[in-house]
Amino acid sequence: MSVSDDERRELRALAERLAREAGAIALDGRRAAGSSFGGDTKSTSTDLVTEFDRAAEAHIVGELRRIRPDDAIVGEEGTDDTGTSGFAWHVDPIDGTTNYVYDHQAWSCSVAVAHGDEMIAGAVAVPPVDELFSAHLGGGATRNGVAIEASDRSDVALALVGTGFAYAADVRRVQAGIVAELIGDVRDIRRLGSAAYDLCMVACGRLDVYYERHLNSWDAAAGELIAREAGAITSDSVGGRARPDDTVAAAPQVHAAFLAVLQRAIDASPGTS
Repeated sequence: MSVSDDERRELRALAERLAREAGAIALDGRRAAGSSFGGDTKSTSTDLVTEFDRAAEAHIVGELRRIRPDDAIVGEEGTDDTGTSGFAWHVDPIDGTTNYVYDHQAWSCSVAVAHGDEMIAGAVAVPPVDELFSAHLGGGATRNGVAIEASDRSDVALALVGTGFAYAADVRRVQAGIVAELIGDVRDIRRLGSAAYDLCMVACGRLDVYYERHLNSWDAAAGELIAREAGAITSDSVGGRARPDDTVAAAPQVHAAFLAVLQRAIDASPGTS
């Protein structure tokens, strides 16, 4: 069963609303907490989760169960509901929890929906700076309702590149080795700490490229669609389809060149052979 453009628009509007509402819950909680704020840990001692991650996800899940009870839901904080409709929601209530705990602005709330294996609508709210990015398949991408597009950068040596690092220390060391090899071939590297926001940065031209491995579906689902609908080319690191565990989003004129320099960096980096 195909999904009509009208339904994709409706799902986009729902994703926008849920991302904004959950983002507001998280922002209010962070402001109320002040400087005495912390969280629990998950996969490693540096992988943080807070009560507001859980509260924001609970709000999204509650609304989806009420409005679309037959849809599947996959959330970072443990929600794993199977569905029968063919639609699946991917929810990251606070993408960039470390930034959130430290009161840095680069954290976001990401909500996306897929039909089958195709992402069809998504939104990323960035509450500290009052930005809302969204897209639906075939409908373009916006920031606060205004159309956005990826940069027209054509020289990879002048490309500003974003990336991120995993929580496991041994994986981060390998990733840092790739950055060390790559940094001489591009303008510079940025590491903001929220994959969803990074992908939206590519969508609006604030980054020319973003790449990362070891993400989860909820990290990249909305942002990858938003970047693609803004005209960026998305792929894995060898030019295949983008996947959460291997995602590249780049301005169209530097995508191929960036894949080439990235592969050289991977090949030259210790621990990646």
